[in-house]
Amino acid sequence: MDVKVKNLLKKIPKIEQGQKIVLGIDGLSRSGKTTIVRNIEQHIQEKNILSCVLHIDDYIVERERRYNTGHEEWYEYYQLQWDVEWLKENLFQKLKESNELQLLTYDNHSDLQKLHTVKIPDTCLIIIEGVFLQRKEWRNYFDFMIFLDCVREERFHRESIETQTNIGKFEKRYWKAEDYYMETVSPIEQADLVIHN
Repeated sequence: MDVKVKNLLKKIPKIEQGQKIVLGIDGLSRSGKTTIVRNIEQHIQEKNILSCVLHIDDYIVERERRYNTGHEEWYEYYQLQWDVEWLKENLFQKLKESNELQLLTYDNHSDLQKLHTVKIPDTCLIIIEGVFLQRKEWRNYFDFMIFLDCVREERFHRESIETQTNIGKFEKRYWKAEDYYMETVSPIEQADLVIHN
């Protein structure tokens, strides 16, 4: 992985003093996004480059806004899991202008969003990882986009045994939303770099 990360970092725009570069790590569930982010973070720390990592799943909405809404389950996952416009205005549009973001962060235990401050250094690599990052509302805010491509069977095997038993949820919710994303957004074609993982 280390060699892969070194080669990958050569392709990302160089960070000049006073500049913020926004890197997207896009990929479907269990494609290896978190692992590659950890490796990038470790590598750039060794080079004394500051980073700010944002996980898009930290900004999902409360359950009542994304479950049992009357819409199909895949639609709830793709369209309602995040407040897409709110994130566009309060996260993506402010990434390069502001050193401090006020973001509604989701707490799974309380099922509430709480305002959380994220500090962004003047010179840094901002890494945003998550699913569906290349949706039209967000795509233009990234300087460089990586898509992790991994076949569904492999990704499913990476789920816990307990999670795998609820295959109905994958069929109705996750996989249909993933298919919609792949067909309508074409993330592999849109990405600056595709890594087969």
